[in-house]
Amino acid sequence: MFVGTASDVGKSVITAGFCRIFRQDGHSPAPFKAQNMSLNSYVTPEGLEIGRAQAVQAEAAGIPCHVDMNPVLLKPTSDQASQVVLNGRPIGTQSAYEYFRENDRQELFAAATQAFDRLAARHSPVVLEGAGSISELNLKRRDITNLRMARHAGAATYLIADIDRGGVFGSVYGSLALLEPEEKACIKGIIINKFRGDARLFADGRQQLEALTGVPVVGVLPYFRDIFVEEEDSVALAYKRRAAGPAGRVRVAVVLLGRLSNFTDFDTLSHDARVDLFFTREADEIGEADIIILPGSKNTIADLKALTNSGLGAAIVRAHRTGKTVVGICGGYQMLGRSVEDPNGVEGPVPAAAGLGLLPVRTVLQGEKTTRQRRFAFRGSAAADCLGYEIHMGQTTAEGPPQPVATLDDGTPDGYFAGPRCWGTYLHGILDNPAVIDFLVAPYTEQKASAPLDFAAFKNAQYDRLAALIRENVDLPQIYAALRN
Repeated sequence: MFVGTASDVGKSVITAGFCRIFRQDGHSPAPFKAQNMSLNSYVTPEGLEIGRAQAVQAEAAGIPCHVDMNPVLLKPTSDQASQVVLNGRPIGTQSAYEYFRENDRQELFAAATQAFDRLAARHSPVVLEGAGSISELNLKRRDITNLRMARHAGAATYLIADIDRGGVFGSVYGSLALLEPEEKACIKGIIINKFRGDARLFADGRQQLEALTGVPVVGVLPYFRDIFVEEEDSVALAYKRRAAGPAGRVRVAVVLLGRLSNFTDFDTLSHDARVDLFFTREADEIGEADIIILPGSKNTIADLKALTNSGLGAAIVRAHRTGKTVVGICGGYQMLGRSVEDPNGVEGPVPAAAGLGLLPVRTVLQGEKTTRQRRFAFRGSAAADCLGYEIHMGQTTAEGPPQPVATLDDGTPDGYFAGPRCWGTYLHGILDNPAVIDFLVAPYTEQKASAPLDFAAFKNAQYDRLAALIRENVDLPQIYAALRN
């Protein structure tokens, strides 16, 4: 198990790396995170929703993702409330106070341990990931995902600290000092992550940490930006480019919504050499773009009202009127319509909001969530040769005859196509398909992709590179010895 001194210290990426290492070494690994809080989610082949990080880790392990890998998923709808997804299905929205009541947590911990036990019966080793810090004293009694889970699993546990943010000695020493003896007994080693420069310069630091804590430092991983692994949640958005780059490429602006979900929709596009992709919430930067994309949202009406109040909505409409391309995905598709209505309070207390009016559609939010993987034919294609997935709680209807963006493999139409410069879809992952990217950028460049990027092969190579980096900088014999013991 990999736990952390804080959030965003590298737990998800290191877990993915070890899933790949164990696979390379002939084992049958699987990832597990009892509780994940993220707006980046994915749909399993069975049509159940889990955190995107566990889907990525399963990919690194070379196996299909499964709901047992992430039995509890929290999807924030506001600063104080989250939709709770249990075993792949939403069971309601709760405030933080309601969620952390002890009885609820006992039931969720039982569900988490049952999911782990099922997974452990099929795979070995299971590579667990913790959440946030292991030493949140006010939450520890109700914890279902850190050392309480490690003790249930009998997991050899490693504490990860991010040296790049500073304070590594205090964070490691303090995290371990606040543990109960039976909790500290789980900890078999420390991994220092994101070290800049020559790791030999930290030799004294390793010895000092070991002397202070009584726990060995089993690895010092270098800071890297040249290995691509999909990031877990919105913490990563702070590091994404937030302004347009130099001219010469097709400029694509992704609107930075307050509850932006599934920002991995744009990873393939960001690797296209023809494209300059950036995230923004500035109206003048919207005007600099050739293509504006409204992404998914976990609170469509709240984000739509924020767009309207900030002037961003008007900037998007102006851009469309001047010939720019405007595309909406999932919640963004709903925002491009005439209205978004929430009569049953699915997302919040506001019953309805006027949309941007660029598409002649109307959306009514509903309690039942659609979650499924999809094959589809894009536009006029005769074959359903594209892949994507749906995660939404709305029903969108067109005023007049349907003008679908895609036809799903069961014949169902998806989205609304008002023309090549304005369309919307419910399909997450639609921009992972080369045919869709080519169509999107065609009005702005005659340049063809030098070769369509095989994104699956690209990601597979990245997992191998990550595994090689970990092997080079972590004491794997110590970890295998801990597993045997």
